[in-house]
Amino acid sequence: MPENSYTVMKLELANLQSVRDFVQNLKAFKSARPLNHLICNAAVYRPTDPEPMWTDDGFEMSMGVNHLGHFLLANLLIDDMAKAKNARMCIVGSITGNTNTVGGGLVYPQADLGNLSGLEAGMTKPIAMADGKPFFGAKAYKDAKICNMMTVSQLHERYHESTGIVFSSMYPGCIADTALFREKRSWFRKAFPWFMKYVTGGYVGEREAGERLAQVIDDPICTKSGVYWSWNGGAKTVGRWDASGKPRGAGGSGGEIFENEQSDAVKDKYIAQRMWDASIKACKVTEKDIPKARSSL
Repeated sequence: MPENSYTVMKLELANLQSVRDFVQNLKAFKSARPLNHLICNAAVYRPTDPEPMWTDDGFEMSMGVNHLGHFLLANLLIDDMAKAKNARMCIVGSITGNTNTVGGGLVYPQADLGNLSGLEAGMTKPIAMADGKPFFGAKAYKDAKICNMMTVSQLHERYHESTGIVFSSMYPGCIADTALFREKRSWFRKAFPWFMKYVTGGYVGEREAGERLAQVIDDPICTKSGVYWSWNGGAKTVGRWDASGKPRGAGGSGGEIFENEQSDAVKDKYIAQRMWDASIKACKVTEKDIPKARSSL
């Protein structure tokens, strides 16, 4: 991208006031032009931490950054995006939050929000898990991703009809050699990309993953709201190759975009609505924050 074609602005998802400041600065920067696209792609993954790290607001880091920071950002921008034509909002999901996939269903631990006792109690220190149980770093990440996908479904149900905004989530594939895995041990960081390329077939390079995200936010075929987009089978198989030696059906490189099916846990509307209400409370979102885009629920 040419240097004069973009502007970098500060946004710290681990600080809710920073999120609010960013939204205010963004609206002032672009003046009368409404925002037409929002991509929520940031993630923190700390599976080896024996004890939780905390955001500035006292939330466990994975849930605070991956879910609550994005949740507040999305809600604060709905009203502005409602003024734009063909507006789209995408929160990146993951197979790890979907228990109907290999990575989400067969790899311990599974995403599970339980009875939401932790999130409904405010999710602040010393409460580290949405289900109120003891801290488990790998599960905290997966729980945050299931919240991401539930948030998209709730945004769609609450605001798509009244605003016209297209809300979607997507799984870009396992980008196994990015800094997301920087907290893992060195042997894992070396072996994992090889394993995903040649055993599971789930590997996707950074460029292709970026192209997939760009497709969801820009391609005319992705104008349907409330969809969980995937490619190449959605990671429900392991190690199946075609005659040309390319992996098929494992959610990895190649394949055409399609509307994937979320797990029953993600589609649980009762839990999703409670998750939404608890997140609204935790982020201190008020009707003043979203004055025009009223909820339809």
